[in-house]
Amino acid sequence: MAILFKFIIGILLVQSVTVVLVILTPEKLEGIAILRLLIPLFVIGIAIAFWFASIAQTYRKDQLAKVKANFAQQREKILVNAERSKARVMKDAQKEVAKESRSVHAKANFKVGASFAAAIGVGGLLLLTQFLTIGLLLVTSSGGALAGYLYKTRQQSKKNLASPKENSPKLIKTVSATVLKKLKKPE
Repeated sequence: MAILFKFIIGILLVQSVTVVLVILTPEKLEGIAILRLLIPLFVIGIAIAFWFASIAQTYRKDQLAKVKANFAQQREKILVNAERSKARVMKDAQKEVAKESRSVHAKANFKVGASFAAAIGVGGLLLLTQFLTIGLLLVTSSGGALAGYLYKTRQQSKKNLASPKENSPKLIKTVSATVLKKLKKPE
């Protein structure tokens, strides 16, 4: 709206100068008198044209700067939202992988336990059927193998709890501090 007032002032100035020049001209416009009227009007018209061009160029630059700032803000917002979505997806994927890993590990533990129980059962059966040496050998080796397996799984679980996961994916992209401040403020 302020831009229109600048143009109106220029138009009124040109009209008032034209009226004053026409009033001051002699009644007979011959030869040099026409030039005395046209030259000042031409100079004033050129000056006002440059003034209007300057006003329009300044207005265009201001509007372009506003649009660029708005675009940059929207782009930052999109990038931040994309990073949040990416982090959420990565977190969900990690949870899913951990859940599947626990499930597979539990199934494997059951199978290992069942095989050791079967070996101990066969050893016990051999003991009952008078194959004492083979039965004792089978029972002790199965017990030792089971103890080793349990020891190894405890070590792995302690190691996983003590150190952060080195193979877990990390977000690399950083966000500018101004964007983070804007995100913390409720809009």
